Amino acid sequence: MTLPFENFTRVINARGTYTPLGVSRSPEPVVRATAESLRHFFDMEQLADQAGHEIARITGAEWGCVTHCTAASITLSCAALMTGINVIHINQLPNTTGMRSGIVIQGGHLVNYGHPIEQAVRLSGAKVLSAGTKTRCTSEELYDTLRHDNVAGLLLVKSRLCQGDMVPVPAAISMVHELGLPVIVDAAAQDLQMEKLLSLGADLTLFSGQKYLASPTAGLVIGKRDFVQAVHAQERGIGRGMKAGKEAIVGVIAALQYRHREKRDSWIAAQKEKADVFAQHLNDLDHVRAELVEDPLGNPFSRVRAWIDQDSSGVSARDVEKVLSAGAPMIVVQDHAESERALMFEIVALNREELETICSRLATILPDGGASQ
Repeated sequence: MTLPFENFTRVINARGTYTPLGVSRSPEPVVRATAESLRHFFDMEQLADQAGHEIARITGAEWGCVTHCTAASITLSCAALMTGINVIHINQLPNTTGMRSGIVIQGGHLVNYGHPIEQAVRLSGAKVLSAGTKTRCTSEELYDTLRHDNVAGLLLVKSRLCQGDMVPVPAAISMVHELGLPVIVDAAAQDLQMEKLLSLGADLTLFSGQKYLASPTAGLVIGKRDFVQAVHAQERGIGRGMKAGKEAIVGVIAALQYRHREKRDSWIAAQKEKADVFAQHLNDLDHVRAELVEDPLGNPFSRVRAWIDQDSSGVSARDVEKVLSAGAPMIVVQDHAESERALMFEIVALNREELETICSRLATILPDGGASQ
C-alpha cells in the first residue's frame, strides 16, 4: 500500500462500519472505477441523471441520487419535503416562512451517530416535533403529532441506536401515508437489506454508500422520483456544500453494480465459514469461550462474541480491549458487553491474516499464552 504520507496507525477494524475508523474497504472493481473517474471531466447533471437511471434499474425504485453522506441526505431530504422543486423556496432555506416545516420523529429515534440526528434536521431549517418519549411512543401519540398543522413529514430511523417501544416502521409508514404526508426512512447501515426496506414504500429511503456497500464516502437517496429530484434540486440551495463529487457518484454506482453481480448466497456462506473458523480459533485459547451471534438488525452475517473468564485469567474483557487497542497494529473491537465479561467482533471486512493477528495478540495478553491446558 502506497500512501502520500507516513506514520499513520495501522488498524485492524473488528468493530464494523465505524466512521472514525474509515468505515469500510472497497473491492478492487470499485477502487478502479473511482480512480478512473478522477482522470475525466463530466457534465455533472448528465452524470447525476445517469446515476438516477442506474440506481432505479438495479433497485427497482423510481429514482435515486447521490449526496455527500447520509447525514447530508437527512438534511436534504427534510429540505425536499418542505420545498419540493420550488426554486424560490429552495433559495429561501433555512428560512421556512410560508412552508410546512415540522419533521416528526419518534422519541426513541432521536439517535446520536456522532452528532444528534435532530441537528441534521435543523440544518435544513425544519423543526423537530418529537412523538412520545425516549422509551415509548404509541400509535395514538404518533398520530396526534402527525396531525399538527405544520407537519411536512415523518422521519423514521432503522438503527441499533434506536431504543424503547416505538411504532414499527411499516405501521408508521402506513399511518403517515393515510394522512397524505411523506415519509423518510434513515437506513444508513442497512444497505444489505436494501430490497426489503425499499419494499416498505417510504417516499425516500436513505443508505450509506461507504458502509457494507463499500463505496467511497457518499449517501444514497432512493425512492419516489419527485421526492428524489427535490433532494437533488437542493444543490441549488443549502445542498451546495453537501453535493457528491464525480468520484463518489461513479464509485457508488460501481459498488451497486458489483453487489448486483455478486452471488449473495456464496457471500453469506463465506461469511459464515469465516466466523466459524475464527470462533474455533478463539475457543482453542484458554480462558476464552466464543460463540456466534446474529446481527441484531437482521443483516445476513454473524458476529463473534468472546467471553473472557476473569476468574481464571485475572483480566476482564475491558482489560483485554484496552491492550488490543493500544498495540501495533491497533485492534478495535465492538464495545465490551455483558458487564465487561465479553468482547464482540464484527469481522465482515477482515481477512484471514488479520484474524490470525487478533488470535495471536489475545494469546500474548492472556496468562500462559492463552494455551489450552
